[in-house]
Amino acid sequence: MIAELQCLVIDCPAPAELAEFYRAVLGGEVDRPDRRWALGDAWSTLHTPGGLVLCFQGVTDHRPPTWPDPKRPQQFHLDFGVADLDAAHDRVVALGARLLDGGDGKRSWRVYADLAGHPFCLVRH
Repeated sequence: MIAELQCLVIDCPAPAELAEFYRAVLGGEVDRPDRRWALGDAWSTLHTPGGLVLCFQGVTDHRPPTWPDPKRPQQFHLDFGVADLDAAHDRVVALGARLLDGGDGKRSWRVYADLAGHPFCLVRH
């Protein structure tokens, strides 16, 4: 092993806002003091209950992905396991997520965009 995953860094125009969005989806603590990085207007974090740390880095000229158009590919995406796909859909949409691909009603997953346009999936487990 060469390294351990420390965090996942996500570029966005409004770090604190996106951190709060993902806190509402995943739970956890936004901007917990951590010796590994400094917090500020251009950097926000989310320590999730499962131990993963998501970091949100402010980018002035952020250009969101245009999934599925490859001109601006998704760059990364997160899959979130959920017990009730319809209930989870209602909650993330209420938080500001946009449905990108709802499937045909038979699939066990749907694709959304977060507040900064990053794709993520809700997957029924």
